[in-house]
Amino acid sequence: MRTPGKQKLRDAVYGLYERRLTRSLSPDRIPRHIGVIIDGNRRWARQGGDPVSRGHEAGANKISEFLYWCDEVGVKVVTVWMLSTDNLTRPADELEPLLRIIEQAVEELTAIGRWRIHPVGALDLLPGSTAEALKAAETATQDVNGMLVNVAVGYGGRRELADAVRSLLLEEAAKGISIEELADRVDVEHIARHLYTKGQPDPDLVIRTSGEQRLGGFLLWQSALSEFYFCEALWPDFRHVDFLRAIRSYAQRERRFGT
Repeated sequence: MRTPGKQKLRDAVYGLYERRLTRSLSPDRIPRHIGVIIDGNRRWARQGGDPVSRGHEAGANKISEFLYWCDEVGVKVVTVWMLSTDNLTRPADELEPLLRIIEQAVEELTAIGRWRIHPVGALDLLPGSTAEALKAAETATQDVNGMLVNVAVGYGGRRELADAVRSLLLEEAAKGISIEELADRVDVEHIARHLYTKGQPDPDLVIRTSGEQRLGGFLLWQSALSEFYFCEALWPDFRHVDFLRAIRSYAQRERRFGT
């Protein structure tokens, strides 16, 4: 058991370390766009003997804290993956409370009034109340002059690519373009203009918590040249110092952009 004196000393040391890390960051080495795969909520709950919903609540509460950290260092765009298309197959007794938690989290982010909320995902796969909460958040924050926050709910990278190609085909068909003509001239930019994140910079840095070292379908197209940072901490335990370490790691890398 940690004594109050030892805890106070530990907090002081961490405070000094955080300030040192912050001072070491160069403004011109801050990622413009950070993607974050929030992983480990269920394990966090089970480790504490709590119901899974408690882990999801703790994870949802961490999101605004993370966004403030991003804002403080000058990040322009953040994409937070809250629910994948695969997650939609979870048992109803877990999925339904999770969707309510997501709705509440999005409403709370909207109420802060500091960031522009943009839902990314297949909203047609979501229950009506969840889809409406996401749309309402986007409408309510559309004039906010702040960091852009992509809320990825019902998101899957393969589904996004399928939706982009479908949208492209429908758009070109409406112009009277034949499939043969389209096949002859389509390029990567044509597809990019139909992604959920169209018009945004691709993520410079993708962070995943809980020790898993895979993308799991997150921003498959956009992350082709991203840097990756895998953190052992479960998402509810992800600390400011963990965030600063991720930014420092990114800043120390020599980006070659595939060359």
